[in-house]
Amino acid sequence: MKKLIIITLILCFVQTIYPQKGFKPLFDGKTTKGWHSYGKNTAGAGWKVEDGTLHFDPEAAKNGQGGDLVTDAAFENFHLKLEWKIAPNANSGIIFYVNEAPAKYPNTYSTGLEMQVLDNDGHPDGKITKHRAGDLYDLIQSKSEPVKKVGEWNKAEIISKNGNLTLILNGVVVVKTVLWDDNFKKLIEGSKFAGWSGFGTFKKGKIALQDHGDKVWYRNIMIKE
Repeated sequence: MKKLIIITLILCFVQTIYPQKGFKPLFDGKTTKGWHSYGKNTAGAGWKVEDGTLHFDPEAAKNGQGGDLVTDAAFENFHLKLEWKIAPNANSGIIFYVNEAPAKYPNTYSTGLEMQVLDNDGHPDGKITKHRAGDLYDLIQSKSEPVKKVGEWNKAEIISKNGNLTLILNGVVVVKTVLWDDNFKKLIEGSKFAGWSGFGTFKKGKIALQDHGDKVWYRNIMIKE
């Protein structure tokens, strides 16, 4: 177990110091620098840095110490890479194009689009179409489900360039669509987000890791603009 932890820390350190060409780390593996809870100035205590990962611990998030974790910076055209693993029966998500204006938009998902993170078999959302791991949440069902077993690491990528969106899970393209055109607006109209002012409309925004009240881990978070 100790050897595994040491290897993990070394890999995280190497990827932080020598990120992939053109990519810059969004998480240094040691602190929450560059991140804060939505609508706040710092990261809530529910988000812990452990063994080179960002771990959401619902027990530590009581009394308002949780909330979705968002980047300080906003992004327009980008290629995001990260790894995630989920606890049994758990739910989370990677939310992007978040417009952080809590007085007008109370949650990250009030404006941002979401790549679902889920225990498909254990969480009730797994029984809902377009709510499973890798889906563009409530908008587009993934073409396939290359998700790993609960407790194993998954590699996710989100590529958005000039309105062309691609979601990749474990090396497989699972969603490909065009944002902000008439067809996309129809998708929103047919979803739970119909009538939500501002949802899915922003072309530049922050990236968020969702606090859904369940244990989840993220690591090796990097981006290329």
